[in-house]
Amino acid sequence: MRANVSKVLRWSAVDGPGNRLVLFLQGCNFACPGCHNPHTIGICNNCGDCVPACPQGALSLTNGTIAFDAARCDECDLCLRACPISASPMTESLTVEDVLAMLRQNLPFLNGITISGGEATVQAKFVEALFAAIKADPALAALSCFIDSNGHLGPQGWQRLMPVTDGVMLDIKAFAPGTHAALTGRRNDKSLESARIAQKAGKLYELRFLMVPGFTDSDAEIDALIAFARGLGPVRIKLNAFQHHGVQGPARDWPKMPRAGVEAAAAKLRAAGLGEVVTPSVWL
Repeated sequence: MRANVSKVLRWSAVDGPGNRLVLFLQGCNFACPGCHNPHTIGICNNCGDCVPACPQGALSLTNGTIAFDAARCDECDLCLRACPISASPMTESLTVEDVLAMLRQNLPFLNGITISGGEATVQAKFVEALFAAIKADPALAALSCFIDSNGHLGPQGWQRLMPVTDGVMLDIKAFAPGTHAALTGRRNDKSLESARIAQKAGKLYELRFLMVPGFTDSDAEIDALIAFARGLGPVRIKLNAFQHHGVQGPARDWPKMPRAGVEAAAAKLRAAGLGEVVTPSVWL
């Protein structure tokens, strides 16, 4: 069992509770124009457009396949800008045992592991196998296993993942169906149902909502968030603010979400008595 991995963070304090190892899996079933990690959306098709864009010669096309030499890479990311399908030629293929080895190596510093993306559930079989292996390993079983997801997974998929998952951090991009489609290219019914499934299982650690000026910062969207959260019961809500970091294409011209707008929304949520409301700790 292997995963196509965009990046590994061996230590993170912002991707779930405590100190966590984070796997960012490659591939996403949303196509968000405002994505902060657009290079994680597509899967490399070995077209070769990235090869001449690399000034260090870290990429080559051999027998129709892109080869990546990490030792030559200086992380300029020019290859990512050259890719026509929002993919990355710098991914690595990791087995379950590869990840277990990393966890053992860093175990004294870790509280758990988080699978992010891209979209974690696009590679759900790997996530299930990895989490099951962690739970079965006496040395690693105390680590919590979290998923950071857009929620676009059906009930059967969650039925397989929930028994081995300790927490889900789930993004709701928008409540108005048309707005959600404009921001992601998809409907939001699966995401809303995924939040309900995770909450019913006692696994919804955090409901996340991205505030984008002109899209999701309206009173109607915040009122819809309040109504949805009330239907779930007590839940931690994290408000995120759209910024330009990593964004490519037309969304670079969208205005940044101002801090005052986020704090006003947070105050409204707190006044509604929904529970813990978290706002960004860093503003760029």
